[in-house]
Amino acid sequence: MAFRFNFNIDESENNEPAARDKTDLQLCSPKHKQESMEKSKQTANSAAGSSPRLGADKQRDETPSTKKLCFKAAKEHDIPEDLNKILENKVMETVSDLYYVNMSVVEMKCLDGADGEGIVSKSVSSHSDLIPGVYEGGLKIWECTFDLIDYFSEAEIQFTNKTVLDLGCGAGLLGIVALRGKAEKVHFQDYNSTVIDEITLPNAVANCINGGDRTGSGDNRKTSEPPLKRPKQAGCVADMLAKCRFFSGEWSQVSQLLLSGNKPLLKYDVILTSETIYNPDYYGALHDTLAQLLDKNGRVYLAGKAYYFGVGGGIYLFEKFIAERNVFRSSIVKIIDKGLQRCIMEIAFKDSS
Repeated sequence: MAFRFNFNIDESENNEPAARDKTDLQLCSPKHKQESMEKSKQTANSAAGSSPRLGADKQRDETPSTKKLCFKAAKEHDIPEDLNKILENKVMETVSDLYYVNMSVVEMKCLDGADGEGIVSKSVSSHSDLIPGVYEGGLKIWECTFDLIDYFSEAEIQFTNKTVLDLGCGAGLLGIVALRGKAEKVHFQDYNSTVIDEITLPNAVANCINGGDRTGSGDNRKTSEPPLKRPKQAGCVADMLAKCRFFSGEWSQVSQLLLSGNKPLLKYDVILTSETIYNPDYYGALHDTLAQLLDKNGRVYLAGKAYYFGVGGGIYLFEKFIAERNVFRSSIVKIIDKGLQRCIMEIAFKDSS
């Protein structure tokens, strides 16, 4: 695969994750000051015994794993038989042969009543891309997603015959790349059901219909295209979608659903996740989910920023958290120093081969 994404992303010093302009719903990133690796590591060390959270500085003496989280119930989303219905009223765009829905159109539809959770109206009214326990950012495609897709190509990561989980999937592009890479099964999870129904599922369908056998051309052009009215090679599309399952809900609840469901779960060979370490409050749930769902010889590929201003998380803080739990070994396999420092981390069980 040869996916290359080289977007110029504006970075503003005054815009933090808790308060960003909701008109910027496309390929974007939290806009922060640039910090060096050394300062990020110092922050991780000093913050290891604390858990900063929005509007809760007085609770900084608590560890991330001791705080009460909102346990949003998990559910599996069925794939409708009429695939055209899924893409109805969707405007598709492409980047390097990956299809994704235009987020602004989705936002307008949701404001007209298509959003049962009300996350779009809440996000707009609060001028926030993150509302802990309510909305966790799935309406945007964050830049670390493309860092990780680039890394798949650079490191020649193989998905053939693998079972893959796209954790905190949002648009689902990581899982879609794995699907195109001939993964045996690809499961998608996001906190919000609206994100799965209005974004992830349509993206998966559009990519299966329009380019299921492509592996990327390296073309960075972004274009807008209407979805096809009729699926091409319906049998092939159905076969690809049969490999997919879609889940919404909080991580621990989804893990419980997967492990106790009627369909027996084989542990995942590969878990992909991007920009899910912004909030230290969630580190315990994330760590436990990885421990429960990853195959004993599996790998996690995690992309994240060195530090998330206004929320308190970051790659080095999570690295320290992993080390303290002593279940996994981790390594930073790539550092991107352009703009705010970003990293790719590989995680595996300590006793894995």
